[in-house]
Amino acid sequence: MPARNATLAGIGMMLLGILLFSLNDVMGKWLVATYTVGQLLLIRSAAALAVLAPFIVKQGVMRTLRPEKPGLQFVRAALGSVESGLFYLAVVYLPLADTMTIWMAAPVWVVVLAALILGEKVSPGRWLAVLVGFVGVIVTLAPSGASLSMPALVALAGSVLFAVLMIAGRYLRGTPDVTLVGWQTFGTLLLGAGLIPFGWVTPTLLDTGLLALLGIVAMVAHLCVTRSLKLAEASIVVPYQYTLIVWALVFGWLVFADWPTPQMLAGAGLIVAAGLALIVMERRAGKP
Repeated sequence: MPARNATLAGIGMMLLGILLFSLNDVMGKWLVATYTVGQLLLIRSAAALAVLAPFIVKQGVMRTLRPEKPGLQFVRAALGSVESGLFYLAVVYLPLADTMTIWMAAPVWVVVLAALILGEKVSPGRWLAVLVGFVGVIVTLAPSGASLSMPALVALAGSVLFAVLMIAGRYLRGTPDVTLVGWQTFGTLLLGAGLIPFGWVTPTLLDTGLLALLGIVAMVAHLCVTRSLKLAEASIVVPYQYTLIVWALVFGWLVFADWPTPQMLAGAGLIVAAGLALIVMERRAGKP
C-alpha cells in the first residue's frame, strides 16, 4: 500500500493493540483478586496456545521448536513469563495506573542496560532523559506512600525485566511472529503450571471463559503491535504506546474507583517526556 496509508494503518494497529492490552490488564486485575497468579497464567496461556496452534502447524512445528538462537529464545521466554507473573502480582496491591506508569519506564532502563550490557555509547542528552525518567518513577512511587513496599519493588523489577525483553527483541527481530509468541506463551504456561501447587480456586464456568479470553486478547494485542511495527517506522508508532497510561487512568477510575493523584500524574508526565525524548534522539541518530 502507499507509504502514507501504511503509516496510518500502522498507527491504527498500534492504538488498537494498546487498547486491547489495557482491557487485558483490567481483566487481569479483576480476576487476580479472586484467583491465584498461577492459575491465571496457566489458563490464559492454554487458551492462547489453542488459538495459536493452527498457525504453528502452518508454519511448521519443527521450525517453531528449533528457531534461530534457541538459547536466547529460551531466556526471553523465561524472563517474559516471570515478567507477566510480576505484573499480575503487582496489580493485586497497586492501582492499575501506578503499575502501568512504572512499567512504561522500560525504555529508560533499556538505555542503562544497553550501556552496561551491550557497551553502547550513550550521549549526554540520553543520560539526561534517563535521569528525568528515573525521577518520574520515584515521583510515581510516592502517591501511595509505598516507595519501599514489596508491591512497588515487584512492579519496578517487572519493568526492568520488560526492558531486558526489549533488548532481547533487538537480537531476535528476524524471528517469525508465531515463533516469538509461541515460545513466550509456552513459557508462561509452564510457569503457571509450576505455581499451581501454591494455590487453586476452582473457577466458575463464566470466569473460566474470562480467564481464557484473557490469553486470547493478549495474543491479539501482541500481533497488532507487531504488525504495526512492520507497517510503519518504529519512531512514528512507538510514541502511541504511551496511550496505555491514559487507558489505565480511565479504566482504573471507571472499574476500580482509583482516582489518580497529582503526584502520580506528574510522575507519568516525566516518564512520558523522557520516553518521547529518547525516541526523538534515536531517530535523529538514525538508529533502529
